[in-house]
Amino acid sequence: MTDLAPTYRMSDSEGPSLPTPLPEPAASEIRLERVMGVLADPLRLTIVNRLLTSSEEYDHTCGWFGFDRPKSSLTHHFKALREAGVIRQRQHGLERRSRVRIEDLDERFPGLVELIANWQPADGEAV
Repeated sequence: MTDLAPTYRMSDSEGPSLPTPLPEPAASEIRLERVMGVLADPLRLTIVNRLLTSSEEYDHTCGWFGFDRPKSSLTHHFKALREAGVIRQRQHGLERRSRVRIEDLDERFPGLVELIANWQPADGEAV
């Protein structure tokens, strides 16, 4: 198994008072076909993988990833992940910060989070 970031099992109730999450499906409403659909995009799969394996703090803005993409494009990808129930986003001032909904995904689809954490792009695959 891949070494996961220190925040891998951190619950949403930990830490200072957090802003309310942006609209997202309830855990019981997360559908496998939507999750698999959004994760079929290599950029989105990379986002989730990095949040699981490289994140050292609670959550991150889209700029943390260092992708050479327009902000509007990244915003679209993060929104798709949130609306599918893969990530949780909170508005911190002008920034939206994201983290994987690990507990919800583990409960609904055991083993999926570990598969994502262990995923590696194919040789030469750029995101």
